[in-house]
Amino acid sequence: MGLFDVHAHLTDRRLAAREAEVLANARAAGVTTIISNGLNPPDNERVLALAARSDLVKPAIGLYPVDAVLTEMEAMGTDYKRDASFDPEEALQYVEDHVDQCVAIGEIGLDHYWVPSELWDLQEQRFRRLVKLAMEADKPIIIHTRKAEQRTFDVLVEMGATRVNWHCYSSKVKLGMRIAAHGHWLSIPANVRKSDNFRRLLEGLPREKVLLETDCPYLGPEKGELNEPANVAVTAGYAAELWNTSADAVQAQLEANFEALFGFAP
Repeated sequence: MGLFDVHAHLTDRRLAAREAEVLANARAAGVTTIISNGLNPPDNERVLALAARSDLVKPAIGLYPVDAVLTEMEAMGTDYKRDASFDPEEALQYVEDHVDQCVAIGEIGLDHYWVPSELWDLQEQRFRRLVKLAMEADKPIIIHTRKAEQRTFDVLVEMGATRVNWHCYSSKVKLGMRIAAHGHWLSIPANVRKSDNFRRLLEGLPREKVLLETDCPYLGPEKGELNEPANVAVTAGYAAELWNTSADAVQAQLEANFEALFGFAP
């Protein structure tokens, strides 16, 4: 049996500089699969290259919701720091051209926090294009959404997307339960002990709809700590406490959940 991290950013400079150490730490913690998620074309390229170097890493490529309309945001004069320069249409085409090389499309979604309302329709158009691509390619979808959870859910339900994981879902627990009841999965990060929302989800979600993630280098078990995939072991241990069951039972359940979504064992 093995642990897994369904949402990591191993291409972040802070982790990439320690790549060998980070991967060794993960192996030592019992992690056998890390899904590193891409944000935009340059990041997607780095994710694919990393996966080619390490059998521990599986690639997910996508277009971060803000990046999907960042060119238009800059034209409007909004102050949002961009990591790289690219054309949104070329970014979408990149994902389409490389869909066969990834295990999932992600992260993608809707963001109504940073993105001005004038661009919500355009953002949704591009999101729908990626959802359609994932469904046609039979790939799972990894969702990032902020202040747009209900709308994201509505779009996914309308389009008939079923192989969906909601990464780091932080909206109303009641909606989270509805999402799980619909058949989607939700992944719980390593700062679960510090978050009432994540704790309530881990405790109350149907166990067959729970996955583990780190969102590393963010959301470590302790505030300010640089997070790593190894910390999914911390979350798995906490799940055993909340579920009042053994570590082996937790791991068996989580493995079954992973395979149900991704189609292969972690």
